[in-house]
Amino acid sequence: MLGEPAHRTEQPLIDPFGRAIEYLRVSVTDRCDFRCVYCMTEHMTFLPKRDLLTLEELDRLCAAFIRQGVKKLRITGGEPLVRRNILWLFRALGRHLETGALEELTLTTNASQLEKYASELYSAGVRRINVSLDTLDPVKFKSVTRWGDLANVLRGVDAAEAAGIRVKFNAVALKGINEDEIEDLIRFAHGRGADLTLIETMPLGDIGEDRTDQYLPLSIVRARLLDRLSLEDIPYRTGGPARYVTVKETGGRLGFITPLTHNFCESCNRVRVTCTGQLYMCLGQEDDADLRAPLRASPEDTLLDAAIVEAISRKPKGHDFVIDRRTKKPSVARHMSVTGG
Repeated sequence: MLGEPAHRTEQPLIDPFGRAIEYLRVSVTDRCDFRCVYCMTEHMTFLPKRDLLTLEELDRLCAAFIRQGVKKLRITGGEPLVRRNILWLFRALGRHLETGALEELTLTTNASQLEKYASELYSAGVRRINVSLDTLDPVKFKSVTRWGDLANVLRGVDAAEAAGIRVKFNAVALKGINEDEIEDLIRFAHGRGADLTLIETMPLGDIGEDRTDQYLPLSIVRARLLDRLSLEDIPYRTGGPARYVTVKETGGRLGFITPLTHNFCESCNRVRVTCTGQLYMCLGQEDDADLRAPLRASPEDTLLDAAIVEAISRKPKGHDFVIDRRTKKPSVARHMSVTGG
């Protein structure tokens, strides 16, 4: 049963370093219909359904954060659109947009299901999405995603744009895989009037191979681009960790997310909740808080609200990401698909 729309509290969530927590990323599933080589192994073991929060519980949890000052909500996975009846959750959360308690409801997706859901997402209040796209080569796309079909993804992007949803593309920079395509990806995105953000591969979870072979510092990518393109730093921000430049030749924006070569923690206003109700105050730390227990302990939100406040009081100043070339183990054992991409 849906609760009342959340209204802003007069006491927003403030972490120990004075940062107001206004951005929540919520994973609704650890499952995905792709098996991207930098994200998970080909033969993943996913969580049993009984461990996942129900859609009603996810709605109640999000409402609690909105009540405590969260203004931007991003739905993630896995691939969020593979969760059964997921449009119910988007429609439910849309009520907070109508009251003004929430400023933005968005999602990150691989676009495999967008052709089917784009219009309904727009109706629910989604106006902007991030689409993961690491290559424009159909053969390479199949190799990187293992199970994905580029043509289907591009149809999904077309459907989203036709529905009135603004698309931003994300690409993980992968050594020896797409490093020769970066300029092509820039021109592709900017040619559609979309931003592109480049991301360094993050040391999260065992992916069944050596991650040091994938790691491509964006400092190198940027230096290479400067041989061909004019990049101008700009103060543009979306609430996420990307730092942006304008590409003079295309007129478009290019973002860089650099957790390894340039720590982006000083202005972090984000926390993440997994599909099992674990709150991670930092993507690159193992410390978490169980929100599922207080959520299920009482139909009232007193315990849940208190658990959120206590957890935010433990938010660290920054992460400990590192590509470990000695042990070749990930900095954090959990997969990105569990935490929420």
